[in-house]
Amino acid sequence: MGLSGMFKELALLAVKLTIVVTSVAAQAKSGCQSNCGDISIPYPFGYDCYNSSGRDTDLYFDMWIELSKFTLSHTKNKFTAIGCDTYAFVEGDVGHKYSTGCLTFCSDIVDVINGSCSGIGCCQTAIPKANGVRSYHVTLSSQNNHSQVLGFNPCSYGFVVEDGTYDFSVSDLYSNDFIDKEFPIILDWTIGNQTCEEAKKDPENYACKQNSYCENSENGPGYLCKCLDGFQGNPYLSGSHGCQDINECEIVNSCNQTCYNLPGSYNCSCRKRFEGDGWKNGTGCSRPVNNRSLVNIFLGLWII
Repeated sequence: MGLSGMFKELALLAVKLTIVVTSVAAQAKSGCQSNCGDISIPYPFGYDCYNSSGRDTDLYFDMWIELSKFTLSHTKNKFTAIGCDTYAFVEGDVGHKYSTGCLTFCSDIVDVINGSCSGIGCCQTAIPKANGVRSYHVTLSSQNNHSQVLGFNPCSYGFVVEDGTYDFSVSDLYSNDFIDKEFPIILDWTIGNQTCEEAKKDPENYACKQNSYCENSENGPGYLCKCLDGFQGNPYLSGSHGCQDINECEIVNSCNQTCYNLPGSYNCSCRKRFEGDGWKNGTGCSRPVNNRSLVNIFLGLWII
């Protein structure tokens, strides 16, 4: 099978895209559904392939994804492009209009470095900070139709991926299996459409439980709940599954001698017959100096 035929066959395959929703704690409330199953989206990236005659129109796909409820996280995702003659663009106008992109070039495969997405074979850029991004549209173009790099890079790819999860490999420029790969993205979610101030006026439906605080969403309407400093757990649940005090004495313990755990914090002290604040980064704990003993020693040395 030739290169063109092989990519045509691969292009018919649906590629699974794992969507990871911003999480709190793994503990779910008793009786509540704890997962929504796998979410599959065909063709999670755009691609653009060429042959000796130029662009192969059967192997060009500019991807468009639209989300009805969740929003793309601008802090935890990166727009990524792969290619050696590649202009890549991502834009959206659902929820908020935005656009960005990056370009990546290389003339010889020996110039490409594994793990580097600085513009030589691979490039990455941030998703613009916008209020409620719920779509992205990937388009690709080429300056020279890959004619100078066709022997090792016939195709360009563009996709949104969770920051830090994609490790670029030189083989991705020519691998026949790249289209089978799975890439996670992070989606943001919020409680309702109210601000914290508005939600607190309705205590019966206010979602933040004990030892937690409310934070307005930075990515669209609604709010989030988070555990107070010194607590961990699920801020949306009460009781033993909610935000529980962290025993810092068992975890961090910066005390020189004695550690006392407190709700949301801890304190240090010294044992009897020692003085100081008890902290390792403070004055610590030490035995007090007996001035009378020093005088006696000094006098003894002077008499001698």
